[in-house]
Amino acid sequence: MNSATSERNWLFDPSLLKLVHQCRRLIQSEFGVKLHLNEDGLEQHLAEYARKTRSKHLVHTWEALKQRVPELNTANIEEEIAPRMYRGQPIAEEGAKKAAAEMPGTDCPRQKKVIYRGQVVG
Repeated sequence: MNSATSERNWLFDPSLLKLVHQCRRLIQSEFGVKLHLNEDGLEQHLAEYARKTRSKHLVHTWEALKQRVPELNTANIEEEIAPRMYRGQPIAEEGAKKAAAEMPGTDCPRQKKVIYRGQVVG
């Protein structure tokens, strides 16, 4: 028996398995990703999607699962703060905006000359 199987003995509990299936269904409906019970890093994937989700139901289900399975709280789930994105581009934070404004020689995209219908705007 390999170590991944021995670490996942909690999946044999029907009430816990029900919570995992509920998380998987919610992840599939929101993100379009189908997670399998036998894949490596299932716990990390569940935690990652629970952090990204907008669904309160998925967050509550994941928290209920973590409360009942102590191994999920101690797993190597790294908290990585992703930059805020808008249309695929990272959004500059307020501190970075101020620092960029104070730096000489750096052009802010809004300070460029904009021409609209032959007239200079802003």
